[in-house]
Amino acid sequence: MTFRIALNFEDGATRFIDCNAGEKVLDAAYRNKINLPMDCSDGVCGTCKCRAEQGDYDLGDDYIDDALTAEEAEEGLVLTCQMVPSSDCVIAVPVPSSACKVKPADIAVELVAIERLSPHRVRVSIKATDAGLPAFLPGQYVNFAVPGSGGTQRSYSFSSAPGAEVATFLIRNIQGGRMGDYLGKRAATGDRLILNGPLGSFYLREPRRPMLMLAGGTGIAPILSMLEDLAAKGANGHAVRLLYGAHDAADLVEVERIEALAARIPGFTFATTCSGAGSDHPLTGHVTDHFGAADLNGGDADIYLCGPPEMVEAVRAHVASCGVTVANLYYEKFVPAQAEALAA
Repeated sequence: MTFRIALNFEDGATRFIDCNAGEKVLDAAYRNKINLPMDCSDGVCGTCKCRAEQGDYDLGDDYIDDALTAEEAEEGLVLTCQMVPSSDCVIAVPVPSSACKVKPADIAVELVAIERLSPHRVRVSIKATDAGLPAFLPGQYVNFAVPGSGGTQRSYSFSSAPGAEVATFLIRNIQGGRMGDYLGKRAATGDRLILNGPLGSFYLREPRRPMLMLAGGTGIAPILSMLEDLAAKGANGHAVRLLYGAHDAADLVEVERIEALAARIPGFTFATTCSGAGSDHPLTGHVTDHFGAADLNGGDADIYLCGPPEMVEAVRAHVASCGVTVANLYYEKFVPAQAEALAA
């Protein structure tokens, strides 16, 4: 029996390794040529301290309190030289990937479909070639090398579930943008594309409390990946609420998919809103207009937030103004490509 261990490094790079039953994470990492931080490997120095964000494991009792206190262990901190997984796990490693001789891999994939969902939204589907699709955590992204652009890369989050045979991405289609020009003028099914990753620290953690998900524009993509994972694995009985906003109603894409996910995730509700002037959408305004302190469960809530930088900052300010400190606020900004004024 083996367990899949995701090592998410400080810079967002992620590497998946297999850990054998009874094997310590540090040993499994070295076997996979990943030099996780360590000095003693005996549970004495604490150099290999990381955070287990998901999964079941045993730390044994062969380490000293100076290396890992009982309070730290209760909070999810672990010593990888002592940690023996009993399920798949996600571990946050507090150093850059380069310090552990890890570099995100280039992966060749095949373009399967290009679907225009609205004037400004395109869904791109890919499948594996010989190497297979990259493993990733729900919410993470990869870098696309734009064909024929002299090495230009663009970052896009998966909108599909990990392990799907066909992976999907939502792309904002900007006239004159390098990816937009490729997709609109030169792309053809069967094209070979090069991805690099997975990357990102914005990913779904193990559900431990109610979740509020807030998406703006193509920021819905990583949220969809998270919802697919929750549909497959469950939310541990916790409520999940999604608020999804766009300027124009036409750009509220994938709503039918969200409705289908609502039927698969107990306790999941969602609403959509449009911020464009004169909109006749049932809900208007920004996502911040549709939640307040009463929706934050007294602080016992996890928020997942993704969208353009101005939307992310507005939500963070709004949460702060509610006077409630939430357990966790995870966010990712879809930052424009400077040369082309691209935005999420």
